[in-house]
Amino acid sequence: MAAAVPARRERDSSRGDAVAASLRHATGSAAELARGVALLFARSGPETGAALTLRAAAGFASADEARAAARAVDAWAREVANADDLVRSPALRSFGPRTVDGAVGLPLTIGGRYWGALIVGGQAALADKTGAPLAAIARGATVCLDHAHLQARVDALEKKLTEGASSEGESGDEILKLSEALFAQDIELLRKSDQLGKVEKLKSDFIEKMSRELRTPLNSIIEAIIAVLAGENEQLSDAAKGSLRAALDDGTSFQRTLQNILDLWRIKQGEMPVQTQEVNFREVIEEAVFSVQEVIRERPLTIERTVQEPMPNFRTDLTKVNQILFLLLDNAVKFTPQGKIEIEAAVVRGQLRCVVRDSGIGICADDRQFIFDEFFQVEDATSMRYRGAGLGLTLVRELVSLLAGSLEIDSEVGQGTSVTFSVPVQSIGA
Repeated sequence: MAAAVPARRERDSSRGDAVAASLRHATGSAAELARGVALLFARSGPETGAALTLRAAAGFASADEARAAARAVDAWAREVANADDLVRSPALRSFGPRTVDGAVGLPLTIGGRYWGALIVGGQAALADKTGAPLAAIARGATVCLDHAHLQARVDALEKKLTEGASSEGESGDEILKLSEALFAQDIELLRKSDQLGKVEKLKSDFIEKMSRELRTPLNSIIEAIIAVLAGENEQLSDAAKGSLRAALDDGTSFQRTLQNILDLWRIKQGEMPVQTQEVNFREVIEEAVFSVQEVIRERPLTIERTVQEPMPNFRTDLTKVNQILFLLLDNAVKFTPQGKIEIEAAVVRGQLRCVVRDSGIGICADDRQFIFDEFFQVEDATSMRYRGAGLGLTLVRELVSLLAGSLEIDSEVGQGTSVTFSVPVQSIGA
């Protein structure tokens, strides 16, 4: 009998890990659907009076920010947890340091058992069409919580039967009823898992097809334009050459946006490994500066480099560091019509620290909290003037995170922006 105790504990631990993973996945899906943030509160038991605990959060910059948001919506979450249907919040709602344009609360309830609440906030008022998908996400989380609860009850009853502490007939009937409920939930969970698998496969197929169907002809178009411009064709007028250069700029910009989308997808799917090699960061800086020279050629804009000595070669992922610096520099150039951009770099205590500072338009405080969100751009008037998909800084954040680094941003409207990234590096020979 004593040997069964460790086995039961191990089973309970494994079950708890599975539930936690499911709740994290549900919360992440809700935040992605709303293009905002999500918090999942759950009870230790299905009684309506039981306390709520934050079990998962998504869309926040840090764990501290998520905890602050949980405190801000705690009273509302308790109200939602006792409701029987979706509850809409007023147009504006504070999530601690974040303010969203719209929020909904979904009770995690099943069969008269109230398990908690899923609170979701979006950058824009959540449309009615998001209600059904969010309800499906909440239902999946509820089934996971309830399934674990029912399974624990079955285990407890079986234990009582084994120890002879209860009536065999009564316990047997209850076990049978609970087993039927568990079986029904197993079927529902399997169906949801199968549907999720199909959705993920469709996403993967779409990304692969987009990569093949768009990148191949785009590369051919860019190469053809370069060949015409590089040739000594006297029949081309200056206007025609200008049009070709504009087409080349648009083509390379689109190519870069497409590559950013693909890279973000690979990172999220865990398909972008870190590969370390020797890095000469001075060369990385010069390559990044060279890549934007054509853009700034006719602007009153200078780029200054400051490398703190000593700056030895080191080992890290060259491709990713190169991409991070280029994206930051490209973003600085885009929003700095005149003035200067500074690149400062140093290696201190095993960390590469690099700052890209510009004297551009800056970012207002309200926009700063969203600046790393996917497809986010500052106000519409600015977005029309400064083209882009709003993926550059998002990809920077993901790449820095992939390298186990950190990212900071400081900005004031009209004063410019400073972005600092730090990533661990290995000294040569380590």
